[in-house]
Amino acid sequence: MQAASPVEPDDLTPEQLAAQWEEEKPPAAGPLANVGSSLVVIGVGVGAVALSVAMGLGTPSAPQPGLWPFMISCVMVALGLFQLIMGRHNRDAEKFTRMSMAPLTGLVTLAATVALMPLAGFELPALVLCIIWMRFLGGETWRSTLLVSAVVVTAFYVIFVTALNTSIPHLF
Repeated sequence: MQAASPVEPDDLTPEQLAAQWEEEKPPAAGPLANVGSSLVVIGVGVGAVALSVAMGLGTPSAPQPGLWPFMISCVMVALGLFQLIMGRHNRDAEKFTRMSMAPLTGLVTLAATVALMPLAGFELPALVLCIIWMRFLGGETWRSTLLVSAVVVTAFYVIFVTALNTSIPHLF
C-alpha cells in the first residue's frame, strides 16, 4: 500500500487553497496589539518629523535634506493615526510571534551596517548584512548565501565605486 502523495498547491481550487491558508495562519491579534502597533508607528513618525525639521526643510523649489524625510514622516504619522482610529476593528492583524522579530532583526542589522560603514568601509558590513539576511532571515543554504552575498557586494562595488565614483566609504 502506498502512502497518499501530498497535494500540490497547483492542484487545489481557489476555495481549497483559501481554506488551507485559513488553517495555517497565525492567531489574530487583539485590539490592544492594534493600538500598540499604531502607537509605535506614530512614535517613530513623530521622531522622524523632529529629525527632519532639524535637518532643514527648505522650500519645494530649493529643498534641503530634511524635506523628503519630513514628507514621508508626515505620511507615517497620518497612517498611524488612521490605523489607531479605524484599525480597532481589524481582524486581519496577526499576533506577534517569533517570526515577528525578523523585521526588527533586519532593522537592527541595517542600522549596524550603516554605523560601521565609516569605520570599515561598505564591503565587509554589507557582506555580513547579506549573510545574516539570507541565511538567518531567509533560510537559504550556506552555499547560496555565500555565493549571492559575494556577488551582491561585488556588484555594488563595481556600480558605486568603479562606475559612478561615489564617495561611499570603501576599503579597496
